[in-house]
Amino acid sequence: MSIALLSDSASKLGNLISVGKLDPIELTELYLKAIKEEPLSKRIYSTVTKERARIEAKASSDRMKSGMRKSALDGVPISWKDLFDTAGVFTEAGTDLLKGRIPSRDADVVRNATEAGLVCLGKTHMSELAFSGLGLNPVTQTPPCVNDLTAVAGGSSSGAAASVAFNLAVSGVGSDTGGSVRVPSAWNDLVGLKTTAGRLSLKGVVPLSETFDTVGPLCRTVLDASLMLSVLEDSKPADLTNPSLTNTNILVIENVIMDDLSFESQKCFDQVINIIKSKRANIVSKKMPEIEEVMSLGGSLVTTEAYGTWYELIEKKPDVMFSKILDRFRSGNSISGAEYVDLWRKLKIVRQKFYNRILPYDFVIMPTAPILPPNMNRLLNDDEYYVSQNLMALRNTRLCNFLGGCALTIPTNVPSNGIMLMGFPNTEEKLLRYGALIESALQD
Repeated sequence: MSIALLSDSASKLGNLISVGKLDPIELTELYLKAIKEEPLSKRIYSTVTKERARIEAKASSDRMKSGMRKSALDGVPISWKDLFDTAGVFTEAGTDLLKGRIPSRDADVVRNATEAGLVCLGKTHMSELAFSGLGLNPVTQTPPCVNDLTAVAGGSSSGAAASVAFNLAVSGVGSDTGGSVRVPSAWNDLVGLKTTAGRLSLKGVVPLSETFDTVGPLCRTVLDASLMLSVLEDSKPADLTNPSLTNTNILVIENVIMDDLSFESQKCFDQVINIIKSKRANIVSKKMPEIEEVMSLGGSLVTTEAYGTWYELIEKKPDVMFSKILDRFRSGNSISGAEYVDLWRKLKIVRQKFYNRILPYDFVIMPTAPILPPNMNRLLNDDEYYVSQNLMALRNTRLCNFLGGCALTIPTNVPSNGIMLMGFPNTEEKLLRYGALIESALQD
């Protein structure tokens, strides 16, 4: 069996299985072999579930032979971020606070994917308790960036991205509270889907800030993201047919989002905009006065909720945590209950103002991250650099979380630079259709 299959999309592999040209058993063994032989795999996978993978692949192979496949991705091997519960397997969320934790049942989304026939290859490393956009984790492992082995992969779904980028999984499943699916996807040249809060079940998912936590796939194509969304929520795949980008109304937010871009990010964004304009889309640039307030309110709410969720365990064993993550959690200890309620009231008001203002547009477009992947050694040894880079990495992506919408990042022709589409809540299907058009345009 050709190792070239390791870099194929989920949809292509699913099609090969459906017509009997590829056996899920052989495909799974190919991935398990790749994981075993890849020197960097220990920095990517926290646990490889070989026995489970082989049992699931055998069941999928039997269904293929009897014409009883459960979904378009039945038999496709994927990875899971180490905050999704898997029965009988360590789920520790990248922290020694949860060391030795073994859940008794699968998370809802894991169960849905398993019911759809997907094969679980294992669990991937992540930022500690998912509270960083960088992916640096000296407590467990720091996964590498596919474009720069001295740099971080992006967080917090760092291992999920690396598992796909290094051809050790067909797709990875991660979580996104402020950009944790999209930043690692962008920095590793992948597609990443941030779903609307509440759309996918969080039952059996180790929380960070449950109000803002979301589940999403990291994969190779927009079609793969659409198929993964359908299996994670047990629904029919979205129809991605869309005639063209002609007369599509697209908004570029001038303030905050476009500030202080790296040279590469600015150049990449300009190139993408020119390509989209050539498809006769209507692109409007304007300032959005609500942005600064949304950022301030949302950031305070996330840190407060995160500390409120974990403070009892954290303060019992603070010494086992990475100090920079500990500091970030403790920054959520300054807001009272009354202030928390007032912050939410204000955020709901400003959200509505923002959405009223962007009603004429089909989606907002922006650079996924304003910076390139930072150097991991400098992050470890320079506190100011760590804080500034973490905030910059998440600056653009967290806007969507605070607004409660959905977003899609797509790779470009510039390594570690993604382009992000942001839409209204529960418009994932529409966003995926436009994403597929832009993906195609970038490949022309």
